[in-house]
Amino acid sequence: MQAFPTLLIASIVALGAVASAQAQAQKEPAKIAVVAAQNFYGDIARRIGGEHVNVISIMSNPDQDPHLFEATPSQVRDVADAQIVIHNGGHYDEWMEKLLKAAPRPKRVVINAAKIVNAKHGGNPHLWYAPATMPAVARSIAAAFSQADSAHAADYTQRLGETLADLDRVSKRVAEMRAKHAGKPVAATEPVFGLMADALGLTMRNQSFQRALMNETEPSARDIAAFESDLKTGKVKALIYNKQVSEKLADRLLSIARASKVPVVAVTETQPAGVTFHDWMLGELDALDKALTGPNS
Repeated sequence: MQAFPTLLIASIVALGAVASAQAQAQKEPAKIAVVAAQNFYGDIARRIGGEHVNVISIMSNPDQDPHLFEATPSQVRDVADAQIVIHNGGHYDEWMEKLLKAAPRPKRVVINAAKIVNAKHGGNPHLWYAPATMPAVARSIAAAFSQADSAHAADYTQRLGETLADLDRVSKRVAEMRAKHAGKPVAATEPVFGLMADALGLTMRNQSFQRALMNETEPSARDIAAFESDLKTGKVKALIYNKQVSEKLADRLLSIARASKVPVVAVTETQPAGVTFHDWMLGELDALDKALTGPNS
């Protein structure tokens, strides 16, 4: 009997492998398609969902100014295809609400952090900096996953417990720092860290200046003068600034703070690459603790 040519055998093997892979794919349930507007919500979703979910985080670059964000066509398609969408709400990411309306999908689950925590209308929209937000969002994510994929509900429950344990480390660190630093006056170029500062019991000065910069309006001359005076006279123990946003007036305040030997603490609106949400929060808390414990504090 004539042997099959080597090339023909290889082709048959390859076709068999493809057929086997296709059959296996048909047996395995499809992963839950998840889109998170911000990567910190995506991080929590990925931790809870594990191998059963496919998570795409739209805003994931800590070097990008969130206020200048515009969705790409591929991101629009991702949202249209998503079974579960997670976003901040509270007028922080209105672009996501527009995408959801433009690409309706039956039975799509939308997890809105602002609604979950009953955020006050017109309040600080940086909700992930409030220690109570992420545990509440995590529970909603786990519930949505279990409803969409009941076969793996036990996995989601287990991973939720692990995630909540890590988030509890943040809450405990906040409690420790509150006992140590409550009442100390600080300032910030923007209210990004404001909800965490509230949880720490810090006295936040120059808030009208911060709101103006967040809303991209010009602070009053009086607010600017008061802020500069606080830095020059040492009335604040630390200056917190959003290093993702470049703004001339904020840069001037940074220069004054450094010249006046006021400790400067950098924070971001987007989770840095290569770290988990809780490690991101703990890192910023450690930096602030060091600043507030310094010789001038």
